[in-house]
Amino acid sequence: MNEERIISQEAVDALYERLSREAKASGYNLNPHVTFTKGLIEGLLINEGHYGYRACPCRLGEGVREKDLDIICACDYRDEDLEEYGACYCALYVSDAVVRGEQEVQAIPERRPPEEVRAEQSTSHQTQLVPASQEEHEAVLVGLTWRGIPVWRCRVCGYLCARSRPPLKCPVCKADQDRFERFL
Repeated sequence: MNEERIISQEAVDALYERLSREAKASGYNLNPHVTFTKGLIEGLLINEGHYGYRACPCRLGEGVREKDLDIICACDYRDEDLEEYGACYCALYVSDAVVRGEQEVQAIPERRPPEEVRAEQSTSHQTQLVPASQEEHEAVLVGLTWRGIPVWRCRVCGYLCARSRPPLKCPVCKADQDRFERFL
């Protein structure tokens, strides 16, 4: 039996307010078109009810959290999309230039690799998430660089992340992307 889930306007409004606060605190912007943005937030809530997590409302989730980790909002592709196109794939998050009206939101190509490629990547990128010692931590970082994933360090607070590019904003101190340096 197909059960239709009804999302209340109060739930949409509450999540909108929360995401708006969190975005501002992290140096990001929600799309200033409130009606459009609340429609996306409703999609996040529908996906949360369906899958148990907030998968991107503009992508098809597989319903298996481990397979959809890259598209749980805010998705792994958000920063690159914001930097290159001024908005993330679904346009929930937009750049400062879009908010100021200096840039229009445009169609954004899908960055998410096909399922076969993601499956191959997940088996080749398995690492211990919480190393028990400093030596294990360093071994994980070196292992990531051997796989071609650079490690970036925030020069302001020391935050480290392993990804193709540094984040637009440091999640810890909110320093801009240009304050990151290649660590490994």
